[in-house]
Amino acid sequence: MELIQNLGLGFAVALSMQNLLLCLLGCLVGTLIGVLPGVGPIATIAMLLPITFGLDPAGALIMLAGIYYGAQYGGSTTAILVNIPGEATAVVTTLDGHAMAKRGQAGIALGIAAIGSFFAGTVATLIIAALGRPLTELAMLFRPAEYFSLMLMGLVLAVVLASGSVMRALAMVLVGVLLSCVGTDIETGAARMTLGWFTLADGIDFSVLAMGIFGIAEILRNLEVTEARDVVRERIGRLLPGRDEMRRSAKPIMRGTGLGAILGLLPGNGAVLGPFASYAVEKRLAKDPSRFGKGAIEGVAGPESANNGGAQTSFIPMLTLGIPPNAVMALMVGAMTIFGIVPGPQVITAHPQLFWGMIASMWLGNLMLLLINLPLVGLWVRLLKVPYRLMYPTILVFCSVGIYSINSQITDVLFIGFFGYIGYVLVKVGFEPAPLLLGFVLGSLMEENLRRALVLSRGDASVFITSPISAVLLLISVVVLGLALLPSIRRDRDEVFADAD
Repeated sequence: MELIQNLGLGFAVALSMQNLLLCLLGCLVGTLIGVLPGVGPIATIAMLLPITFGLDPAGALIMLAGIYYGAQYGGSTTAILVNIPGEATAVVTTLDGHAMAKRGQAGIALGIAAIGSFFAGTVATLIIAALGRPLTELAMLFRPAEYFSLMLMGLVLAVVLASGSVMRALAMVLVGVLLSCVGTDIETGAARMTLGWFTLADGIDFSVLAMGIFGIAEILRNLEVTEARDVVRERIGRLLPGRDEMRRSAKPIMRGTGLGAILGLLPGNGAVLGPFASYAVEKRLAKDPSRFGKGAIEGVAGPESANNGGAQTSFIPMLTLGIPPNAVMALMVGAMTIFGIVPGPQVITAHPQLFWGMIASMWLGNLMLLLINLPLVGLWVRLLKVPYRLMYPTILVFCSVGIYSINSQITDVLFIGFFGYIGYVLVKVGFEPAPLLLGFVLGSLMEENLRRALVLSRGDASVFITSPISAVLLLISVVVLGLALLPSIRRDRDEVFADAD
């Protein structure tokens, strides 16, 4: 009964005219940047943070969330029609989706991808609504020591599940934590790592770092890539799958939804691994695995469902515990802190309209995506013909104007250029920037909880192991990191991410 009342509150917030329009705008922008590969939701959300400052927190987060799961829809369109994954999570869809398109079944592939995504999004939204209250009540048992250990475990899991070398991901997390310490110490008033530069006295602005390391760096990376598009010339055909296609897709959609929902909870690349895991499961369960890669509809239905299910459930640790499981959720946490909202279990009690409004908007957003994506397929096909090089100058100007509008400081514009170059170099030498952003977001929160725990224990560091919850979380962190560094497990892990890449 309480759940129904909470959902009623959420729909009352989400169905307001302003929030409906913001949700629609987020879904349209998300689909657009998913269809046009080269920017992605991380860079887009980072670039759009400045324009959310004039909105109320619920509306801003509803729009940003719409961009995130809207990109999952748009990425499948490009994967099927052009054989280019608009999103990392749509890589698997290219294998069978593009093969179906070449056989004149592009419409069926797009239709089943949309239906699977809508089903997975609906189920994942119900999971978030059902688990929100219990997880929040559990989180209420956490004190500063437990929170510090929980955040440390989140960073360790992000390191282990980040693609590439474990040691490089760990280095990125530590750099992010160090960057979060730049500025003036709140308790002592001492300047830390400012290099005597007054501009850094307030620390590094989250939106500056995010926009530079993802937005500007993404533009630099794409400028050196030669455009190659295998646009399907065949007719799109009917968009609604027939009875036979639905029969073959039903179980893959359900299995993909379950896999994606579970893996979406994991930090790092959890949501990204969902489609790959779903594809592997469907291929193993198939009576004729040789069909996969040649246009098997199960190879589209399962991964696309896992894709959207993981995108939705990744909101659970962010909303209930304040722990972002991936870079997009780190941006969402950053947006919440900008609005003065402390991420964590207090959100559901202190800001119920924000919490339940976001959950209700997810279901409305998935419905909007289903209704707007299929009729607009022709428009997306025409947009795919626009050369990417013509879009980048506009994006760069938009970034510069947006970041300058926040504090009206030219140094912010220079900083996004600096961090953009740093982000570009990091990727070129094999470092993934996402763990850096996670470390930056959680670094200040970890420091705050570390200090509180030591103050409450009168400086006794044993509080982190005398607390049962904290001790278990620290033990999990040590065991997981230790296992990840073992040569045999590290080799298997590298093989998994090599396949994903």
